[in-house]
Amino acid sequence: MRDLLLGREPADYDLATDAKPEQVASLFPESVSVGAQFGVILIPRDGLKVEVATFRSDVGHSDGRHPDRVVYANTPQEDVRRRDFTINGLLMPHDTGEVLDFVGGRADLQAKVIRAIGEPDRRFAEDKLRMMRAVRFAARFGFQIEPATFRAVRRHVEEIHQVSPERLREELTKLLTEGAAKRAFELLDETWLLERVLPEIGAMKGVQQPSQYHPEGDVWIHTLMMLEGLPAGTRPTLAWGVLLHDVGKPPTFQSAAETGDRIRFNNHVEVGVRMAEAICRRLRFSNEDTEQILALVDNHMKFGAVEGMRTSTLKKFVRLPRFDEHLALHRLDCLASHGHLDSYEFVRRFLVETPPERVRPERLLTGDDLQDMGFRPGPLFSEILEALEDAQLEGQIKTRAEAERFVLERFASKGRQG
Repeated sequence: MRDLLLGREPADYDLATDAKPEQVASLFPESVSVGAQFGVILIPRDGLKVEVATFRSDVGHSDGRHPDRVVYANTPQEDVRRRDFTINGLLMPHDTGEVLDFVGGRADLQAKVIRAIGEPDRRFAEDKLRMMRAVRFAARFGFQIEPATFRAVRRHVEEIHQVSPERLREELTKLLTEGAAKRAFELLDETWLLERVLPEIGAMKGVQQPSQYHPEGDVWIHTLMMLEGLPAGTRPTLAWGVLLHDVGKPPTFQSAAETGDRIRFNNHVEVGVRMAEAICRRLRFSNEDTEQILALVDNHMKFGAVEGMRTSTLKKFVRLPRFDEHLALHRLDCLASHGHLDSYEFVRRFLVETPPERVRPERLLTGDDLQDMGFRPGPLFSEILEALEDAQLEGQIKTRAEAERFVLERFASKGRQG
């Protein structure tokens, strides 16, 4: 209902009914029980997943998320009063199309306000993640958090640690990928949530950078400017890579007085990779996502050297998995600092002008071939195959015969059997 009134395409559809879960399930055999103990049934329909919830009143929330006991209600008024924010408490009967508003949600939509239903302290005590959701909705819609609700977030901010890492990760990912990441992180900071959920990002505030490379300001401002460039629908790994790419700068900061010339962040990439890995593990990212996020952090400084790279080195660089994310991060990094896109355009031209088969050519020789040529298996194999690949990528050799001659000339004296 909220999205329809805002003129937005709803991402999903939620239905509320006085029918009990077992009645809903009997009407829709294809339904899936996703929370029957809380009165929630999922119905796949026309490519959509429609969530059907029975009117209820929740009693107690000892774990800060789930109700201790569910009491089914008979009226929509009772059901709405247990929900989080007024803009999410609007209902529309399927047969009339009228808007049912028992909590002032329509007025808050018009006023562009995120307001907790009833007592804010009670709403946040019921589910601590609602504090993060208040920030997300405010950022996504460009709304303000109503003062009493805002103050309640600050009062309960320490309780955010009761939320599971998985739920925090999912909410943070939504903050980063819904098209309003900059405002979302500003609000996380203003509500004091940032220091609790991602203190490593909060540490960026006030960390100055050399003005000749970063006229925009400190590491926090630079990161916010990059977040501002993330459109809705950005891949989560890219968004997290943007957020964490400079996470190693605060602990490696050295002033101009310390270095004798300018502000420096020696080894900030290596430190940043370790910090990013700790964050990913803490938030329980998958191994696949962690690997990509760490790769983005690890490689973001290499673009500065692309124009001077050997051809083989450049080809290996652009062969990184999901290289388009590396390129996108570099572009945002430049636009949020010095503004020069020379390296970005150089790589783009290289990708356009270089056929894929020259970037990733088929191997000319294998380990079995080396054995047939009289070489003993061992560490030398890796050295030979790497040198052979570099020569191939440089265009020095193109055929199997050339590859064999290259190997014999370079390595025959090192490990070939007599």
